[in-house]
Amino acid sequence: MSLNTRLLFALLGLPLLVYAIMAFLLVLHADATGHTVLEERLVSTAELLAPSLGEAMADGDSQRLERLAGKLLEQRNLRAVTLFDEQGNRLLVMGSSLPPSARLHAPEATTLSMEDDLWRVQTPLTSESLSGRGRTQNGWLEAEMDSRTLVLERYKLIASLSLGGMLLGLLLFLIAFAISRYATRPIEEASQALYRLSRGDDRLQITPARPVELHQLAKHINRLAEYLQHARRNMQEQIEQATSELQESMETIEEQNIKLDLAHRSALRANAVKSEFLANMSHEIRTPLNGIIGFCRLLGRSPLDSRQKEWLDHVRRACDNLLMLVNDVLDFSKLEADRLTLEEVDVDIVTLVDEVIGLHAPEAQRKQLNLVAMVYDDVPTPLCGDPLRIHQVLNNLLGNALKFTHEGDVIVRVMLDNQEGQHVVLHISVSDTGIGLSDEHQQQLFSAFSQAEPSHSRQFGGSGLGLSICRQLIQRMGGEIRVESELGRGSTFSFTLPLLAHQADERPPELVLDNPIVRLHEPHLPTRNVLEHLLERWGACPVSFIDAGNEALLVISLEYDDFEGERKGYWQSIIAQTPCPVIILANTTSFELPHWDLPHGGDLLCKPFTRAQLVTTVRRLLQPTGLPAGQEPKALELASKPVSGAPLTLLIVDDNTANRELLRAMLESSALRIVLAASGREALEFARQQTADMVLMDIRMPDMNGIETTKALRRISGSWARCPIIAVTAHVLNNERQQWLSEGLDDVLIKPINDVQLQQLMQRFLGITPELAFGDSLSTAPLTDTTPPVAPAPLPSTLPAVDLALGTRLAGGKASLARQQLVRLIDSLEEHERQMREAFQANDLNTLLDWVHGLNGASRYCGAPELALLVETMETRLRTSGLRHVDTLLEELYAAMARLTQYRDGLLE
Repeated sequence: MSLNTRLLFALLGLPLLVYAIMAFLLVLHADATGHTVLEERLVSTAELLAPSLGEAMADGDSQRLERLAGKLLEQRNLRAVTLFDEQGNRLLVMGSSLPPSARLHAPEATTLSMEDDLWRVQTPLTSESLSGRGRTQNGWLEAEMDSRTLVLERYKLIASLSLGGMLLGLLLFLIAFAISRYATRPIEEASQALYRLSRGDDRLQITPARPVELHQLAKHINRLAEYLQHARRNMQEQIEQATSELQESMETIEEQNIKLDLAHRSALRANAVKSEFLANMSHEIRTPLNGIIGFCRLLGRSPLDSRQKEWLDHVRRACDNLLMLVNDVLDFSKLEADRLTLEEVDVDIVTLVDEVIGLHAPEAQRKQLNLVAMVYDDVPTPLCGDPLRIHQVLNNLLGNALKFTHEGDVIVRVMLDNQEGQHVVLHISVSDTGIGLSDEHQQQLFSAFSQAEPSHSRQFGGSGLGLSICRQLIQRMGGEIRVESELGRGSTFSFTLPLLAHQADERPPELVLDNPIVRLHEPHLPTRNVLEHLLERWGACPVSFIDAGNEALLVISLEYDDFEGERKGYWQSIIAQTPCPVIILANTTSFELPHWDLPHGGDLLCKPFTRAQLVTTVRRLLQPTGLPAGQEPKALELASKPVSGAPLTLLIVDDNTANRELLRAMLESSALRIVLAASGREALEFARQQTADMVLMDIRMPDMNGIETTKALRRISGSWARCPIIAVTAHVLNNERQQWLSEGLDDVLIKPINDVQLQQLMQRFLGITPELAFGDSLSTAPLTDTTPPVAPAPLPSTLPAVDLALGTRLAGGKASLARQQLVRLIDSLEEHERQMREAFQANDLNTLLDWVHGLNGASRYCGAPELALLVETMETRLRTSGLRHVDTLLEELYAAMARLTQYRDGLLE
């Protein structure tokens, strides 16, 4: 509210309010006074004339009555005068009288009644009696008065007061307006001056007003304007100085930015060169390293004495360490460059942990360590995550635990830490009883290229990158890793692992038993706890070894000392006295197991054993009751299919006839039914009519490649969506492997197929370990035909063009099949060379790569080591460097193909 308004309210409203209150009180007082005066006048007039009227009525003087009544009627506001006799009869009526009220006798005294606007006064009329002793009642007088004149008087008074109020209000308004203008005009001028000052206009001077207060206000505003002028001049000078300094600083910063930009670009180029160098060096190192590993594997299958085998083992370990170092450096560079991508596929934690345990079983057996895996029952399955990276972290932690542990045990624990909706957090730990770590070493443990002691790199091997990579991988997956250790008492590495659980459910029991008694001997407490828990989970009743009698199965765990001498005789006698099957758990390799006589049946399992192996063995020996139809536990669908009974169907999809035939020859077994498909179209035709338990899929095929075929198979039905499909290829880069796994493939096999890897895959996906022709023939293959037939003089080479001994081993020990494979390969060389020359001349990298890859896959299964090595090198060079610098290598490849062709006639003899 403005000051003007307030002044108007103060000077105008308050007097008017007082006036209104006084006027209201005046009206009330005037009204009350008017009523009283009128009432007194009416009563006094009636009482004054009553004696005269009474005497005139007693004398019967009507004229006098009329004269007196007329005088009374002349009173103001009287309407009528009526005279009544004693009997209540009207004697005289003057004026306009209303009908009288019924009255039986005269009033004893003067009474006044008020009815609305009519006042009626009744006065008794008396006269002196004839005897002179008092007054005689002659009748009464009734006078009527109209009181509306009082209301009219009230309204006149209100109108007069209202008019006076209006005049007073107008006068007060004029006075208040004049005062407010006089008081507020200087204030408005001061406000306008302050507004101009706020807008930057400090060149003003206002005239001081007469009142002292306003005069001081104007004076201070003028001083403020002067101060602002002075401050503005100073600020302008400072701004000019600061601008000059800032301009100099900007020029300096611009120079620094240019230098930083040049340094940043240089760093990016250096990083790109480093990444390209690491990738190229990795593949360049892997190519000869794969050749070395392959030929070491082949050499290991030939007759060697103990010293040669020992040397060969050293070479293998050195190659494995070198390959691990190359992989670590590549992973580290990807993590540093933030180029590592994580996939999200279904993960079975039990299967994954068993795979890692199986990979490290030989080292644990060599050191006689107890390697135990504990996956708690509350861990749901399946979960969604990156199995390859989880496998990599567990593999590294478990490898370190075994490396630094010389006696005792290594235990892997997987438990549920938290579950909210579809989000699950696992707590995974790897504990050992090794050398332990000090507090100082724990602080730097997860740094790159760092180990606890400088001598560890020389004594135990390793690059110091493993734990750094593990930490970064776990952080990328959303978890945390930590270590608890005490020097000389062992270490525990644990990490949290957030995973998705879209369709996860509690893991059902893998086996249903009919409460058989299982007698158990296991000195190692954690292993015994695991066995007892699993047996109870499956419905068995485990008892201690000393509780003999009525047992349906005996499980005994033996150490290396129990395999010879008196200890072996003692345990053999125990087995002979036991009237039930026996499972022997041995912490050693199957090659070192002595012969055991199991009169009532049984089996030997090497520790550490997987859950699937234990399920298969116990199922076979105890013959448990089956579940109702349609309720088979999901965990058994792929993990524990029976070895006996109906054979499992294995589909082999490859466009190369020689590869298909060789794979069939290698995998022929009573437990498998082999189905061959020459293309993706044929595989789809088969899939629409039948199902398969496993598929070996070639990747590079015409018309429809392996990835497209896999996606089409997954869409056919639910059984095909769950069917394990394994990629079989001659060459794969790490990023290609990741892409294939994300697009629906379950694993990747590299040609030539390793028998150990193939058996692991069969055990993992089918729950069987068939007697592969490939594996059996490695030591029994005929070696009589190892010399290639006579041919035109070959050019000297580091590797032979034909090696029938190698071909025979690759063909499962079948010499005739090895010759057929070589002939098929030679017959296809002319077409391969023509297509490769045309593609190279047309600079068509993809077509050239397709034909080189096909030749690489075909040569992997034949006894043509020179061609196999050259075409492997060619494919690696094409994938890493394109068509650059391949001219010389192509000519060497063509020459090797020509040398191999010269052997065709000799192979047909």
